[in-house]
Amino acid sequence: MAAHRARRALPTELTRRDRWVRRDERKAPRTADGGFASVTTPSTWSTHRAAAASPVGVGLGYVLAEGDRVVCIDLDHCLDDGTVAPWARALLDRCPPTFVEVSASGTGLHIWGRGEVERGRRIRRGDVAVEVYGRGRYIAVTGTRFEQTPAKLADLTEVLSTI
Repeated sequence: MAAHRARRALPTELTRRDRWVRRDERKAPRTADGGFASVTTPSTWSTHRAAAASPVGVGLGYVLAEGDRVVCIDLDHCLDDGTVAPWARALLDRCPPTFVEVSASGTGLHIWGRGEVERGRRIRRGDVAVEVYGRGRYIAVTGTRFEQTPAKLADLTEVLSTI
């Protein structure tokens, strides 16, 4: 049981902030009580505890808000039966030890860290599918850690400058 909890542990840098929403089946953000949430309206966000306890929707989401310096690098379609695509492995290998989770689809990864992202961006080249966000978005959170990554956020500034 302890090993299962450790694999699902979220960084306290995320859980201590009131940036949590629920997500519905269509990936829309919802409040813990079932209303519509907005990534630009803090009054629609809640604590991690309240969002995690809510039965609304199908999962949790974390709102990336201006000034927090929390960023997420979303690697789409990079996992195939647990095998990481070479382009994704190269990016992971450039990151300092930081929280990485398997996405809700089971075929992607979210690299969480600290940094500044003025504008979100999407990179699509062949099989490569990367999205980088730092504000004005919410990211579905599974809490399923990838490859024993730590439950902490590292500074991703250097990596972000190369994406």
